Amino acid sequence: MCGIVGIVGKRDVNTQLYDALTILQHRGQDAAGIVTCQGGKMAQQKANGLVRDVFRTRHMQRLLGNVGIGHVRYPTAGSSGPALAQPFYVNSPYGIALAHNGNLVNADTLSEELFKTDLRHVNTDSDSEVLLNVFAHELQLQGKLVPNEEDIFAAVEGVHKRVSGGYAVVALIARYGIVAFRDPNGIRPLVYGKRTTEDGDEYMVASESVALNVLGFELIGDVAPGEAIYITFDGKMHRKQCAQNTRLTPCIFEHVYFARPDSIMDGVSVYKARLRQGEKLAEQILRERPNHDIDVVIPIPDSSRVAGQALAYQIGVKFREGLIKNRYIGRTFIMPGQQMRKKSVRQKLNPIDLEFRGKNVLLVDDSIVRGTTCQQIIQMAREAGAAKVYFASAAPAVTYPNVYGIDMPSTKELIAHGRSHDEVCEEIGADWLIYQELDDLVAASAEGSSGVNEFDCAVFDGKYITGDVDQAYLDALEASRHAGKVKKKKELRAKEEESPIGLHNDGEDLHIH
Repeated sequence: MCGIVGIVGKRDVNTQLYDALTILQHRGQDAAGIVTCQGGKMAQQKANGLVRDVFRTRHMQRLLGNVGIGHVRYPTAGSSGPALAQPFYVNSPYGIALAHNGNLVNADTLSEELFKTDLRHVNTDSDSEVLLNVFAHELQLQGKLVPNEEDIFAAVEGVHKRVSGGYAVVALIARYGIVAFRDPNGIRPLVYGKRTTEDGDEYMVASESVALNVLGFELIGDVAPGEAIYITFDGKMHRKQCAQNTRLTPCIFEHVYFARPDSIMDGVSVYKARLRQGEKLAEQILRERPNHDIDVVIPIPDSSRVAGQALAYQIGVKFREGLIKNRYIGRTFIMPGQQMRKKSVRQKLNPIDLEFRGKNVLLVDDSIVRGTTCQQIIQMAREAGAAKVYFASAAPAVTYPNVYGIDMPSTKELIAHGRSHDEVCEEIGADWLIYQELDDLVAASAEGSSGVNEFDCAVFDGKYITGDVDQAYLDALEASRHAGKVKKKKELRAKEEESPIGLHNDGEDLHIH
């Protein structure tokens, strides 16, 4: 999962892009990058790290131009490194920079086609670079010295015909404009808006509406599945549907965890969706345990807070902030690498003993993936004196890996895969465990929109929207992840041998769930 942004303004957009990426930082903490364009010349700054660490005053001074794009990266296959920071750039045709949120399931096939048929070189193992080169090739096929909007849309149409997966894209074409498009299934989110100034209209596209809100842009709506938006340097916007057989099936995990609650996606308020998740969990608790003995509901901050509040209100018990979060540690679910997972949870959360001691506590989290974090938090609750510890997940059991842009662990690492409900409960050390029902989760999101009838729920039901993900693909993905971990461990051991003090870590990926 990554965050993308593009702005066509009337003045320099460097600081606006920086602010937008800061707002979208929750979508990726591995790397950040900005590309701007002035007088046909592009300027770029990208590196590993948080937005505040990647950009300095000296960088902003050369990121000039009234048009630009930006990206915050979360590695979708566990890989990390400066070479994988986005946006990516190609010289031909015109000069194109591209940033991408999502994951292509046919990236290997496309990479081979690019080399053998399109005669293009891909320098990294990033599917985003593959996507850039496919778009560049399709645009070059139009054969125009000065492309117009129809040429741009024809290139996007060619991309949709060749590419499979989940993707939201923003690309900057030197001298001409910004193009943004979304996969034909609308899996990954993309919104756009307008701001009227004394110099004229300015446009912005971003992964989440909150970025538009904070920068003063009025939300126009979502880029439709398969649709492309082209905004020229002089501020003229063009739209066109560029794919056939489209359907809107957004990733429901955005509503569960990734998106900020103050965002609106496909007409759905994330905040309201999470409220309904809590309400439906409460209804389930009252059905299954009408005589429950819960004394207090405590959320695991931050993404479960809204659901936890609604749940507590519905079942008529106190809601308390019993776990205090260290604000200087990021969203560890989306950090690259797995090292020091146990230590990270202890550093990130600290219990307030008086909210636990002697009480029957219901902990609420957005989801349970590996189970390692909830195991530790349940143990922390017991150490703080809780009489009983119950656990509620606002999402159903995660039993399948995600292939459309979320770096879920392999199937074998998912705690719910191959285990019964009671076995998961025992494994995490809870006295009682409740999962959200999938139908209730879908209803919690669908109730807020008149246009969304189905969602990508593959991590819960194993039904992959694109229809081309089979066991062979999942096996290859798992093998790739394993190879990456082995390589990372070797690199860490080499560094330990070079360092006089050692690095003291285990080389595992760091995820919060």
